[in-house]
Amino acid sequence: MGKFKGILYGMATSVTFGLIPLFSLPLIGKGMEYDSILFYRFFFASLALGSVMLLKRESFRITLKDLPVFVLLSVFYTFSSLFLLCGYGYMGAGVATTLHFTYPVFVSLLMFFLFREKASWLTWIAIALAVCGVAFLSLPSSGMRADVKGIVIVLLSAVAYGSYIVGVNKSRVRSMNSRKVAFYVFVFTTIIFAVKDIASGSLQLPPDMASVSNLIFLAVLPTVVSNITLVLAVQNIGGTLTSVLGALEPLTAVCIGALVFGEDFTLREGLGILLVLTAVTVIILTGTIQGTISKVFRKIRPRHA
Repeated sequence: MGKFKGILYGMATSVTFGLIPLFSLPLIGKGMEYDSILFYRFFFASLALGSVMLLKRESFRITLKDLPVFVLLSVFYTFSSLFLLCGYGYMGAGVATTLHFTYPVFVSLLMFFLFREKASWLTWIAIALAVCGVAFLSLPSSGMRADVKGIVIVLLSAVAYGSYIVGVNKSRVRSMNSRKVAFYVFVFTTIIFAVKDIASGSLQLPPDMASVSNLIFLAVLPTVVSNITLVLAVQNIGGTLTSVLGALEPLTAVCIGALVFGEDFTLREGLGILLVLTAVTVIILTGTIQGTISKVFRKIRPRHA
């Protein structure tokens, strides 16, 4: 029963995160700037997640030494969110979300170059598959529109999110309650966008009540709910299977783009998305695949007397 619940939580995490374009694209269409959208998203998310922590009577306590870490993590999160939203202006939501989903590849590369963590031959094959997938998605076509500038912007969102994950895992907050980490990252991200908006005088009020609803849903579903269900999924089925279920994230965005916003979907783009998802799955399952291959070779290896 626990595993079944964990799978449902993992699916909920990916599907809710894949809903970002459903709530953000109508706001962009009504003239709201990216910075304003993200300010409201993380402001409402901070309130919602803080309320959850209060109900669960969880501690908000942090030390002064934690502040620089949270500021750095929030900078990574800010760039990740901003570049992904900017990417929607250059390409279909499904393609953008798929490219953002390459972040496990960048996590592996960052760990290799910054911390000298060994990368297996499977990791390099996965990186090659991801490059091929990105190349397919980058070629011009009559389907989901995308160009080189947009590809670079969304890949930067993946790099920033990968940097955020590495930062969490390699910093002093790695042992902290995950909801507390998310809460303070949301708070500092809200502050960053508030300062940016106030300094440029670009903070906008939502144009109508439908936009207010979209902002609240954007803050709650793909931000707060996805973070809470992620923790529950990892607790029930572990990080590996939860990460594999993350493939539902770009698939959800692809379906929303095609069914809600009328984005075309070509065979070549489908192949590109499949290559990216395969690459990410190989990265996630590298240890399992290597273990299985070793067992197979041990069984078929000829035994000498």
